[in-house]
Amino acid sequence: MHELGIASSILDSVEKEALRHPNVTITKVGVKVGELSGVDVDALQFGFECIVKGTKWEHLVLEVESIARLQRCPQCGNEFRMADFDPQCPKCGEFATQCVSGDELDISYMEVDE
Repeated sequence: MHELGIASSILDSVEKEALRHPNVTITKVGVKVGELSGVDVDALQFGFECIVKGTKWEHLVLEVESIARLQRCPQCGNEFRMADFDPQCPKCGEFATQCVSGDELDISYMEVDE
């Protein structure tokens, strides 16, 4: 389950940020997870809860934003959500579209109490 490793990396980033700002308490960390990232969001949440349980980070909330896979058509500029693994542009029929989102796995924010 690589989600446990990802959860651990998220916590490592929070700890590093906490060291940089010792006068604040980080209460929430938000991550963006694209549907192409290969991350099971439920497993990530569960793994995160397991690694913070019984630690000084037990209060920390992990908020996950799921990012849909979007394609862009180079022909007409249409952006659309790919369905059934079909990259064809529904507007003009172009088949060679490009993925513009959905592969993210990023920490997007941290909320703090001062």
